[in-house]
Amino acid sequence: MSEQKELLTTNRKALTINLDDPKYGTFAEIGAGQEVARVFFQAGGASGTIAKSISAYDMAFSDAIYGKAPRYVSRERLALMLEHEYQLLDERLSTQRGERTTFFTFADTVATKSFKGNNEAHGWIGIRFQTAPRSETSEIILHVRMWDKENVLQQQALGVVGVNLIYGAFYYRDNPKKLIESLLDNLSTDRLEVDMLKFSGPAFKHVDNRLMALHLVHFGLTNAVMFGPNGEVLQPSEVLHHKAILVERGSFRPVTHVNVDMLNCATAQFVQEPAVKGKDVVVLMEITMNNLLAAGELDARDFLARVDILGDIGFNVVISNYSEYYRLTSYFRRYTKEMIGVAMGINNLLEIFNEKYYENLEGGILEAFGRLFRNAVKLYIYPMRQEAYERYLATGQTVAPPATTAANHAFAANVLINAKNVHVIDHLRNLYDHLLGNHYIDSIIGFDQDILNIFSRDVLRRIKEGDPTWEKMVPAPVAAAIKKRGLFGYGQSVSPPVPASTAQ
Repeated sequence: MSEQKELLTTNRKALTINLDDPKYGTFAEIGAGQEVARVFFQAGGASGTIAKSISAYDMAFSDAIYGKAPRYVSRERLALMLEHEYQLLDERLSTQRGERTTFFTFADTVATKSFKGNNEAHGWIGIRFQTAPRSETSEIILHVRMWDKENVLQQQALGVVGVNLIYGAFYYRDNPKKLIESLLDNLSTDRLEVDMLKFSGPAFKHVDNRLMALHLVHFGLTNAVMFGPNGEVLQPSEVLHHKAILVERGSFRPVTHVNVDMLNCATAQFVQEPAVKGKDVVVLMEITMNNLLAAGELDARDFLARVDILGDIGFNVVISNYSEYYRLTSYFRRYTKEMIGVAMGINNLLEIFNEKYYENLEGGILEAFGRLFRNAVKLYIYPMRQEAYERYLATGQTVAPPATTAANHAFAANVLINAKNVHVIDHLRNLYDHLLGNHYIDSIIGFDQDILNIFSRDVLRRIKEGDPTWEKMVPAPVAAAIKKRGLFGYGQSVSPPVPASTAQ
């Protein structure tokens, strides 16, 4: 066991690669010194691995070598570096040693802490490599954030994660989950974060990058990842930078008419806010890891079903480790100073006012709310029918209530609980009134009253039972996708549901 730990130290990883004769390549590093190449040189035997090491710091030199990119620390710049250096390596050495060598190119373009110390410390890192001589190349790219306060420590962390990436590409590529876990070997999450990762090429033809991104959150390498409507893994700063953000949290299992109506109505109000008018707006659906792990184990099929369906109706999706809303909005503040809106139902609003979630904070709920509502954050509250509201208070379940008498049902159907008449525990009422009166909390308007009896859990139950009425409770593209792909247990019911008229 001790020998295994020694093999996984940074220097031993570099030495192992240096002594692996077929592996030969180039290192191109911009922005933090040649930190990764330095580890290989220090480990010994680097002449067996390194064909060339280059660091083109001057912008004119860099542009002349790699061509222009919109930004120097960007995915586009990394792609140009990998392409240019690998082509040069293959062109100059393929004839000489291509039959016995697996070529690779490692590249990074990074901004560590500047002399003034007021910049974002982050970077793009990647490797293009062969798995056998003369084979097609595969590629891994990732985006990192460095949290050390000192420049030299950030450089050191970059060197470690770079070696981990190269080692993982060579020796863990058949086990991508292990590769991901190994990226922070000899590091910790308070020093470096990996918030985006993408595999491509024949070595990873069976890899789903959405699952790999999810593992970044699951294994603690980052607290949030993002996907576009086409399922592509996105880098959050590229999407959220200087944008006003509106987000709705949910299980989306499956997404219903209520989910869509809530976000559409909230968006209509959000874009009319004086602080938002004329600004670029990003609308997001967010799922927490707690929700994905509710059954105990991560169900990959269930996760992909939710992401796929949200993508089918055009939404960006965020998966996060932020159970508390104040942590989610603080995460968005990394990328923007613009207004943040959060759309939610009455049940989520009541959960926000549950003090048990803030016992770890010295200032309790007041500290949490100070973090949540600072810097232009507003909650948009979707209403709930009184019968469902009372059932939620009694059981904690947001599902359709049992049948009532016609008279009672008619009365309950006409009574709506919204942000203005919801009951908050007495000793927090003044706090709630302050937030409501100062428009930190607002009622959603313009909603569709005919769909307020729809709840995801009820829809899911009907799908599993083979009750076709669920199809009217979700958007048409969602219903089509569920039936086509057999999602959420569709088509697996053993027997048809018992008609309500004959149920005992």
